[in-house]
Amino acid sequence: MNDLKTPLTLSEVQPSETSLRRRSLLAACSAHAVHDGLTDMIYVLLPIWQAQFGMSYAQVGLLRGAYSGMMAGFQLLASRAARRWGRERLLVGGTALAGLAYLLAGQAGGLTVLLLALLLGGLGASTQHPLASSLITDTHDAGGGVKEALSQYNFSGDIGKTLLPGLVGLLLTVVSWRASVTLMGLLGLAAAVLLWWLVPTRALTSLKGRKASTALAGRGSVGGLRALLLTGTLDSAVRMGFLTFLPFLLTSKGAGTAGIGLALMLLFVGGAFGKLSCGYLGARIGMMKTVWLTESSTSVLIVLAVYLPLSAMMVMLPLLGLVLNGTSSVLYGVVPELSAAGKREQAFALFYTGTIGAGALAPVLFGGLGDVTGIPVAVMALAVTVLLTLPLSWCVQRALDG
Repeated sequence: MNDLKTPLTLSEVQPSETSLRRRSLLAACSAHAVHDGLTDMIYVLLPIWQAQFGMSYAQVGLLRGAYSGMMAGFQLLASRAARRWGRERLLVGGTALAGLAYLLAGQAGGLTVLLLALLLGGLGASTQHPLASSLITDTHDAGGGVKEALSQYNFSGDIGKTLLPGLVGLLLTVVSWRASVTLMGLLGLAAAVLLWWLVPTRALTSLKGRKASTALAGRGSVGGLRALLLTGTLDSAVRMGFLTFLPFLLTSKGAGTAGIGLALMLLFVGGAFGKLSCGYLGARIGMMKTVWLTESSTSVLIVLAVYLPLSAMMVMLPLLGLVLNGTSSVLYGVVPELSAAGKREQAFALFYTGTIGAGALAPVLFGGLGDVTGIPVAVMALAVTVLLTLPLSWCVQRALDG
C-alpha cells in the first residue's frame, strides 16, 4: 500500500532528455520532409493544371509564385505568432493548413479556387522552417550535437523533395490529378497528427527550465547575424541561379530530355548528401573553413561545367551538387549561436526569408544578364558571385569568436 502512495519523481513523470531530443528531431525532420515535398510537387502538377484550366504561362508563374511568396513573406509573422500561441501548436496547425489547402486544390473548378488553395498552402508552409529549426536548437543545445541535428533536418527536406513529387508522378499514371492531390492533402493532415503526438509540449518546457541554468544562452550578434544572412542569401542565389541555367547549359552540349533529367537527378543526389555531410564537417573543422572549402569548390566546378564536354560534366555533377547544397547546412547551424536568447524563431525566420527570397530573385536577375551576354557568361558570373561569401564567412567567424 505504501508503494502505491509514493509520489512519482520528476524523472519518472517526464520523458528522458535523450527521448525528447529524438522525438523533437524526428518531428522537425518529418515536418521538413512533408512541407518541402508538398512544395516541390507543384512542379509536377503545373503542366496538368495549365492544360486543365487553359492557363497562360504568366498564370502558371502566378500559381507557383503565390505559394512561395506566401511561404517566404509570412515566416517572420509565424515566428512572432509562436510567442503568443506556442511554437508546437503553430507548427501542427501550419502543417494541417497545408494539408487542407491540397484538399481544397483537389476540388478546384477554376483558377480562382486553385490560387486560393495555394495561398493557404504557402501560409501553412511558412510555419515550418523557423519553428522546426528552433525546436531542434532548443532541445539539442544542452546535450550538444545541434549542428549535426540541423544537418539531418536539412537532409530530410531533400528526401521529401525526392519522394513526394515522385509519388505524385506515379499516382498520376493510375488515378486522376484530383485524386492524387487529395491523397497528398490527407498525407499533410496525417503529418499534423504525427507532429501533435511527437512534440510533448509540457515535457519540452520542463527540459528548457531544468537546463536554463546550465545551457549557454546566446547573447546575440547583430553584425554577425547580418553577415550570416548575406552569406546565406548569396549562397541561395547562386544555387537557384545555377539550377535555372543548367538545363540550357546541358542543351548547348547536346543533351536531350532524358539527359537533362539524369543530370538533375545526379545533382540532387549529391546535394542531399552534401547537406548531411557538410553539417557534420562544419561541427568538426569550423564554419569558416567549411564554407571556404565548399564555396571555392563550387566556384571552380561551375566554371568547369561551362567548359567540360557533356560526358565529363555528368560525372562531375554529383560532386558539384554536394558542395553547391552543402554550405546551407553549415550556415543553418550557426544561426542559434548568433541569435539572442529567446529570439531564435525570429532569427531563423529572417534567415529563411532572405534565402528563399534570393532564390526567387536570382533567376530573374541572372536571366536578364543571360539575355544580354549569353548563358555561359551568366553562369561564369554565378561562379564569381559565390566567392563573395568567403570574406563574409570570415566576418561571421569573428562574431562567433567574439
